[in-house]
Order: sequence, then C-alpha cells, then structure tokens
Amino acid sequence: MRWEKGFRDPKLAKRIVEKIHEVAPKKDVVKICHVCGTHEWVISHYGIRSMLPETVDVIAGPGCPVCIVPAAEVDEAIQVALKGAVLTCFGDVVRVPGSSMSPLEAKVKGADVRVVYSVIDAVRMAEREPNREFVFFAIGFETTAPSTAAEIVKGSPRNLSFLVSHRLIPPAMELMLGIGDLQIDAFIAPGHVSTIIGLEPYEIFPKAYRMPTIVAGFEPVDVLLAIYMALKQIKNRTAALENEYKRAVRWEGNIKAKELMGRVFKVVGGNWRGIGRIPDSTLALKEEYLKYDAHERHSVKISGGRDIRPGCQCHLVIVGKIKPTECPLFMKACTPQRPVGPCMVGVEGTCKIWAVTSQHSV
Repeated sequence: MRWEKGFRDPKLAKRIVEKIHEVAPKKDVVKICHVCGTHEWVISHYGIRSMLPETVDVIAGPGCPVCIVPAAEVDEAIQVALKGAVLTCFGDVVRVPGSSMSPLEAKVKGADVRVVYSVIDAVRMAEREPNREFVFFAIGFETTAPSTAAEIVKGSPRNLSFLVSHRLIPPAMELMLGIGDLQIDAFIAPGHVSTIIGLEPYEIFPKAYRMPTIVAGFEPVDVLLAIYMALKQIKNRTAALENEYKRAVRWEGNIKAKELMGRVFKVVGGNWRGIGRIPDSTLALKEEYLKYDAHERHSVKISGGRDIRPGCQCHLVIVGKIKPTECPLFMKACTPQRPVGPCMVGVEGTCKIWAVTSQHSV
C-alpha cells in the first residue's frame, strides 16, 4: 500500500466524519474558512461538504494566487510584452484577465508570451536567447517566492528581469477577520505555505482573535481531521494553533527559504484583487536588487486597473462571502472555457474548481 492511501482510506474517513457529527453544533451554524486553493480542490473533489452536518459551513478564502493578482499588475506584464520583451509566466497566469485583455490575448496581438513551469525555465530561455529581453511574471504566495529569490541571488542572466507580484497569506487572513458581516469561527491554514513559514506567523489568530487555527495537509483525511480539530475547539470554547500536517510542517518552517526571501525582498503594503490594499502583505525587491526590476528596466508602471468586470462576483467569492453558484455569471457567461473573472481561470480558483469537480464520496 502506498503511503497516501492511508490518507484516502474510506473507513478511516467515515470514522472521522462520525466524530465530526458528534462534536458539531446542533443548532447554530459555524463557518470554517480555509485559505488554500488546493484545500478547496480536495473538499470539492471528494465531496467533503456533502458529508458535513448542516451546521458546519466550510468557506474558501483568498487562497488562489492567480485570483488575487490585481488587474493593474497583469496590465504591466502585458505592456512589457507588447513593448517587445518575452513575457514568461505560469500556465494559469496566461488567461488571467487584466483590465482589457489577458496575456493570452496579448499573445494573439503579437506579444511573445511563453508558459514556464518554474523560474528556472525562464532563466534557461534567457540564456538561450541572449539578444532578447525576458521578463518573469513572479506570482504566488510564500510557496513560490523562495524560488524567485534563489534565482536572483544566484545572479540571473543580464537579459532577464522580474515583475514581482508575490503576496503573503497571514496578513490576508487577519484582514478577513475585520470584514463586516463575515463571521468566521475557525481557520484551516494552508499546508504548502506553512512548509515555508512554519507555525509562528499563525500564533496571532488564537492569541489575539481567539480563533482556532489548524494547519492541514492535502489529502481528504487531512482535511476531515482539520475540520474535526476545529470543531472540537469551537465546542470546548478554546482557541489554539494546531498542526495536523506534522509530516511536512515544522514550527520554524523552512529556514533557508525564509532567509532567501528576507535577503531579496522587503515587505510592503499592496493591493489584492477583490480585497483592496492590505498592509505588509506584498513582497518587493530590495534596493540592491532593483537592477532585476522589470518596472525599472522597461519603464512600466500602471496605476488603477479594472479588477472586476461588470456582473462578476469574484470579489465576493475570494473572501468567502458567497459561493460560486451564487454568482449570476457562474457557468452561464463565465465558464472555464470563457472565464470572465479570475476565480474561473486558475486551477486553484474556487469557481474553476466548482465548475470542473464532481461530488464524490471518500
């Protein structure tokens, strides 16, 4: 038996579901918020919501890195490409809408936009074509930021620069607690991000906000256990930080990765699509690395930008105020084939996940 089968064991999952029903509230509805697109995929793919009591609502927070990149930053990437540089980006990013077009639509207009699987691909492309200017559109949370930093520290090719759009998860979680009419009773923290940052950044949630917070892995049993652990805390009126994902997440996180991030980036405030400006939530290149900044090299800076198109409700989906099916465009004007909003684009977008997954039993 492969090790992951234990985390997909139907009998074990059934026992955990029974425990969930035992500790769930009988009357009042509680909301457990996760902030990870992969958690949403697991929950939707395995039909976990259908196994829960009606009094337990699991909502998706801003855990999709493609969804929360502001349109203005997509516009900057497109402008760089239309000026003649080669824009390299992850596959999901190609279709994410800017104010008037996506990078893919810019490619149709003649821009050289290429999909890469990692920043290393962008480095190799730049090395192979030294007479062209390359730009890597660096998006993602703490999970991908260290790889961007590592390439910059090593010394990237002289013809490669970076549009840095990395963002940090804990500040967004904290902001969600201040959103009016959005009651959250517990957090499920993202496992991938936590392998980098560790547990310490989440301490604020139980200590300052009395918010049960569980770091969870990405198998169905992981998620069910996290829900059970959160519900136990809610029932007992306690608030603690717990690590369900001990096989991958350590208290201190990945020290080397954090050192790389701290060496290359500074933390600044920044906009999140659908949310607005969040203090201390965005990474920017430090002064000594500005020679790698595509803004400087290609003279691009776009302010404003149209984040949400008419009728699109992605700004409400991103913060868990509504479910994708409550958006009037869902699977009508907005489909995976013709996405209107960013939540229908990426594999971690809540609307895309709801559109392509079926409800299965564990």
